[in-house]
Amino acid sequence: MTTETKNIKRYLIVGLGLTGLSCARFCQSRGFNFSLCDTRTELPAIDSIRSEFPGIDITLGLPDADVLAQYDELGVSPGINVNTPTFIAAAEKGVTISGDVQLFSEYRTRPVIAITGSNGKSTVTSLVTDMLNAAGVKAVACGNIGLPVLDLLTEQTPVDVYVAELSSFQLETTRNLNAEVAGILNISPDHMDRYAGMADYERAKQRIFQGAQHVIVNGDDDHTLPALTVSDSSTKFSLAIPDSNAFGITADGEDIWLAHGSERLIKASDLSIRGMHNIANALAALAFIDALRADLNIDSDKCLNGLKNFKGLDHRCQHVAVINGVEYINDSKGTNEGSTVAAIQGLGPVTEGELWLIAGGESKGQTFAELAAACEKRVAGVYLYGADRDIMVSALSATTVKGVFSTLTDAVNAASEQAASGDTVLFSPACASFDQFRNYVHRGEFFCGCVGALS
Repeated sequence: MTTETKNIKRYLIVGLGLTGLSCARFCQSRGFNFSLCDTRTELPAIDSIRSEFPGIDITLGLPDADVLAQYDELGVSPGINVNTPTFIAAAEKGVTISGDVQLFSEYRTRPVIAITGSNGKSTVTSLVTDMLNAAGVKAVACGNIGLPVLDLLTEQTPVDVYVAELSSFQLETTRNLNAEVAGILNISPDHMDRYAGMADYERAKQRIFQGAQHVIVNGDDDHTLPALTVSDSSTKFSLAIPDSNAFGITADGEDIWLAHGSERLIKASDLSIRGMHNIANALAALAFIDALRADLNIDSDKCLNGLKNFKGLDHRCQHVAVINGVEYINDSKGTNEGSTVAAIQGLGPVTEGELWLIAGGESKGQTFAELAAACEKRVAGVYLYGADRDIMVSALSATTVKGVFSTLTDAVNAASEQAASGDTVLFSPACASFDQFRNYVHRGEFFCGCVGALS
């Protein structure tokens, strides 16, 4: 982290959504020489943007590489793919391509805990934040969750530590994060419509380790190990008996304990969040916090109390209702097959009766091979809906698929007719929501409404 002023001669912000406007406000507050651009040729909010940034050049429609190369640096919003011919050609002409997280890394003055992964990163980010605040440490969640990172600097929010959830898209444009603590929770296929393959996707995730002082790795997933040695200090978490400085689980009769080495910390049954995947999330959170425990004088007992009281996130394995003895769980945040597989594997061992799955939406180029294998082992049947339901039908076995529908409402109704008392119906789409819904929140709320209509 640094406090000195950076002289950017010409800075072009590309993308005028939430992140881009946050970047613009930061640049304006620091007196940068900047311009604005959106890839869209029509922008409904253009008048309000012109009013907020008077005198700033605004371009609608992405210019060609020659025009982009006239700038020293491009601040590109994460929703815009920088691996396109225009941006590649601009980079070859010498322009630097970055994003809001890169600017944040250069101007922040407080420690950063940086978290990425295919699944669970919102839960772990929220959990770390809540546990730190329970211990009296002022922590703020930011990045891909909560506030855009630069808003925290612009508003000068009082904070002891930033807890940053970072997507692969955000990391693509981050050159040197230099986080005090950084970790990848897990890796599974996601955004295959944007990346050339898994290796390309992993390379983006690996950028979180650049300059990290302490590294957190998942001992159950070798893909979370740094590709290059970036730090002499590391901590491992896993769903196994832990080594002396690792976080894991131990058994005492029928009780499962979360442990740090030989020290038992808290019973799994004392947690408010359900499933083995959430035990893994809790262990990861403990590892992230432990890395800064001495520097921030963190009270471990108060952190554990925060862990015990954490209720989980909306739309992430969220209990909705029990109707006719059947529990309905909303996991609309499960936007890729890895996330859905984690939910299945996490809930399967703690479900008394059968587990039924509702899934579907936009496939994002996924093959669903992992989902098919998980369903074969732990799911009584799957109900599919949405735009790419036929792709999912082809991937799953004929005996697994119990129904195929155009709408989520029909899928919920069909699953409710099949499920018996003691069973669980899990809504975890394994797909993006944009075929029928605004976002995963809208989709999750709609599912809850469908469940409510059953009673």
